[in-house]
Parts: sequence; structure tokens; C-alpha cells
Amino acid sequence: MADNKITNGIDVTRLFETIEAIKANPSIAQFKFRATNTWINGTHCRATIRDFYGALKEDDSRPAVDYDMDEPPILLGNNEGRNPVEYLLVALSGCLTTSLIAHASARGIAIRGVRSRYEGDIDLRGFLGVSEDVPVGYQSIRVYFEIDADASREQKEEMVRNARKYSPVFNTLTRSVPVSVQLDKESL
Repeated sequence: MADNKITNGIDVTRLFETIEAIKANPSIAQFKFRATNTWINGTHCRATIRDFYGALKEDDSRPAVDYDMDEPPILLGNNEGRNPVEYLLVALSGCLTTSLIAHASARGIAIRGVRSRYEGDIDLRGFLGVSEDVPVGYQSIRVYFEIDADASREQKEEMVRNARKYSPVFNTLTRSVPVSVQLDKESL
């Protein structure tokens, strides 16, 4: 391990070993992430993330983490947590940043800092059923990156392109992904 190359806090040696292992056995790359959600009251609910499946095994080694969600009073909530669409921006921010850092590290680009800003526009007429012509959900999301690195503007633009290209959350949002929503058989 002492010979491992670390760039931006990423163990690049292990990263490339992982890539080679997945090339040799693609089933290692199959992951299943999970969350549960419990309604509390009004617009307040709590999601919990605990275990997941990945690298050919169940992993329950980390403690459960709860995420309270609620609406602000203007949207009939009590600010008991953040709005779920804000969590979507948070998930996008984490995934884009992780993707940017991992791919820059694999290319040997040292980064001193990355900051990003996220804005999304929603017209509540869709959610409230006021207009069938207004989409339910975000109509647009804008992301702005600042990258502090000894890299040219072109290299920084490539980092941002790679973040988009390799971010699972970005790609889930920007392409059609099947999502089934149904009553659990145990509720019947």
C-alpha cells in the first residue's frame, strides 16, 4: 500500500485495480442501492439509507442515516427538513463532483478546490394539478463549476464534460429511466 499513488484523496492505484477486476469479472460492477421512507405528519417524511448490495455481496457495515424532508411554510410544511427537490440537487452535486474528482485524479490532475452551484426551476401549477400543460418537476437545472487547479480552461471544461459523462445521477436525470411505483404486496 505504501506504493499506492494518491491524487486528490483518491487512491488511483486501487482505482485502476478495481477497473481491471471489473474488466475480468463484470458482475463485480452490479450494485443495488436502497432507501426506505416513512411519513411523519403533514408534508414531513423521513428517508433512511442503510445497506446496499455491491461487489458481489451485501454491505451493512455503515450506520443508518436519516434524511428528514418537509416543505417550507409557504408550501404547507413546517421546515422539519429540506424539500425533496432540494435533495435531488444535493444528489446531483455530490455525484457530479465525485465524478469530476475521480476522473481528474485518474488523469493525474491535482485539484486544490472545486465549488459548484445548482439552481432548478419548478412551476407548481404542474404539481398542484392546475395546468396539464405545465410539467410536474424541474423544468430546467443549471450547474456552475469553479475549479482551482493548475489546468487550462480547456482542461477544466473537459473535467466538467467528464463529470456529466460519468455521473450516474446526471445520466439518470437526463435520460429516460424506467421507475416502477406500486403498492407493496404486503399492504394488500
